[in-house]
Order: sequence, then C-alpha cells, then structure tokens
Amino acid sequence: MSWTREIPAVLAVCVLLLTGAAGCGPDGARENGTNGDSPAPVGKLLDETDQQGHRYREVAEKGAPRVGIEVQPDGDDGGWNVRLTLRDFRFSAAGEKASAVAGRGVARLFVDGRPVVRLRTSAYRLAARYVPHGTHHLTARLYADDGTVWTVDGEPVESTADITASDPAPSAGVHGALSAPGTRLRTGGRGSPDRGGKAS
Repeated sequence: MSWTREIPAVLAVCVLLLTGAAGCGPDGARENGTNGDSPAPVGKLLDETDQQGHRYREVAEKGAPRVGIEVQPDGDDGGWNVRLTLRDFRFSAAGEKASAVAGRGVARLFVDGRPVVRLRTSAYRLAARYVPHGTHHLTARLYADDGTVWTVDGEPVESTADITASDPAPSAGVHGALSAPGTRLRTGGRGSPDRGGKAS
C-alpha cells in the first residue's frame, strides 16, 4: 500500500478522536460534570429561607420535583406509617457531595413545623411520641444535597397531612386515627405528585 493512501485514513482517525474527546465523554461524563468539571448550577437561590435557615432554590415548574404524603396508624403503640410519593425526584445516597443536582436530594419530616428526621427513603415509621393527643400537621419537604429547599413560584416543594392522635378506648387497640376522611392535604403550596391535585 502506498504511503499516500495511509495519510487520509490517519487524518480521519485523528479528527474523529479529537472531536469525540472534545464533544462528549464516556457516558455523558462531560455533561454531568464528572470529567473534573463542576455541574452547572441548578435553579436560582432566593433570599427567603425556611424556619431552620435553609435558603430556597427556585426551579421551573416543568420537571420540578413533587412529593405527596400518606399516613396510616400503626399497631397498638400509637405509631404512624408514613409513605412519600415522589415525582421527578430521587433520594441521594449517604455521603453524597453537598451540591444541588436537579431532581435529587433528601426529604425532611416536620411535625407542627418542628424537624423530626431527614429521609433517604420513601417509607418511615413515626413514633407515637412525636404525635401527642390532638391534631397535628405532618409535612414532608424536599431539599437539595447542599441543604437548600427546592421551591417553585417561591413556595417549598412539600406536602402536609393532618393527623389526629386520640386516647385509646378501653377495648380499642389503635391509639391514633387519621383526620376524617383520611389524610387531608392542605392547599397553598407545591408538591402533590398528582398534577391535577393541589397540596402543600
């Protein structure tokens, strides 16, 4: 084979290698910031904060994370089974880098505005001691890994259920009951995984 035929082939391979390396990385590493680059900032930091001082991170409504919450009484000791329903959101693994990545992070549970637990799973058993006799508001709110609150239109992405704990009747085994008829989601915020529903 003549050396003149080999030059165009070698040049073509070099061009492919150069453009391939510059345009993308393995499995989209360049786009995701895993090639040593930092991922692009997500959303816009607002001046508002939650009661614990975590700043709000505003994202567009389209594709924004959403959360719903369901609560059921659990057994004889007055505890509660909490289940979160998520859309466009996934939990981060423990030890994740403290940065805001779209649709990722943790959920925090609050009873009457007081923090109870940070969750990396959609199911949790709430002990009876957090819900004394009476009606209480149980809120699940979504946070980015850097501690900022995911928000849409200035409202936190959260869902709230009203639950009522009652004293047990002498023959009854269950110590608590949901607010009739079932979990009531308060309106006025962001978060229902049902696009047609409104939940706070």
